[in-house]
Amino acid sequence: MDVSKANWKLKLSQGAVIPAHPLALTVERKLDERHQRALARYYRAAGADGVAVGVHSTQFEIREKQYGLYQPVLELAADTLKGSDLIMVAGVCGKTDQALAEAKIASDLGYNAALLSLAAMGDAPVDEILAHVRAIGAVMPIIGFYLQPAVGGRIFPYEFWCRFAEIESVIAIKIAPFHRYATQDVLRGVIASGRSEEITLYTGNDDHIVLDLLSPFQYGGKTVRMKGGLLGHWAVWTERAAALHREIKDVVAQGGAIDDQWLIRNGEVTDMNAAIFDVANHFHGCIAGIHEVLRRQGLMQGRWCLNPKEELSPGQMEEIDRVIAAYPHLVDDGFVKQNLDSWLS
Repeated sequence: MDVSKANWKLKLSQGAVIPAHPLALTVERKLDERHQRALARYYRAAGADGVAVGVHSTQFEIREKQYGLYQPVLELAADTLKGSDLIMVAGVCGKTDQALAEAKIASDLGYNAALLSLAAMGDAPVDEILAHVRAIGAVMPIIGFYLQPAVGGRIFPYEFWCRFAEIESVIAIKIAPFHRYATQDVLRGVIASGRSEEITLYTGNDDHIVLDLLSPFQYGGKTVRMKGGLLGHWAVWTERAAALHREIKDVVAQGGAIDDQWLIRNGEVTDMNAAIFDVANHFHGCIAGIHEVLRRQGLMQGRWCLNPKEELSPGQMEEIDRVIAAYPHLVDDGFVKQNLDSWLS
């Protein structure tokens, strides 16, 4: 895939809409190539600036030998979006040998950057983790990933983020601990590293999207902002998410003054996310929730996951019904209906 003509680093630094790409399956739980391609085409048409493939929303099980889907899924997205100017982000995880192998696959397929999960490093010493990051960074640029503990992440203190941000191959960080104190640790660490002008901050806090993007964060007289989002929540209703991001960028460009409508909008988006991500059941149905929205729109045949235990929780369907009815201005069903046939062709 050739995206070299587009200055993807500039696009990333300006703040991008990057949905976390789901995995479309058949009823036999096999890769559904037709709908997988349709999803990629949807994100491009909806105004996304990039896609993240092989991440949590794509299901970590794609790496298991019984499925062997990591490379095929990355390859399918790269082929479908060939010739576009989308930023291509590959999820990379595992201990160093596995992560290196995944980074090399992604790099060979033309992906621009690795979203590096550190979950597999467990309680390894910080020096070992940083050496791991440098090793992957020698293969491709790194987007750091602060993953929330509820889905396998580890709490890292401010001092860790100071050192992490000093690594030259780190060009962005997805901040996704779903925790305000932990979020501030990253922001402060990036400033302390002296690289806040070189590292672009992305919200992954699906519970606080709008205010993360609207807020200036100031520490020690230095101000930083989260300029874009790399979000599982943006895998659904993406056309509305991209429009919302453009509106937010306009507000920030005009000085950042906000009124009550933005506080209300933050609550609306968070309420929708609570239903999709199944917060009431500790995120058990988060992937199935994404799939259910896409199934209703025709972008997936069903909400099947590789792990049959990944399903909606009791009451989650009703919650999804509720938020769709409550916030029609944040739903892009009409846009999808108008274009679905062309994406599936």
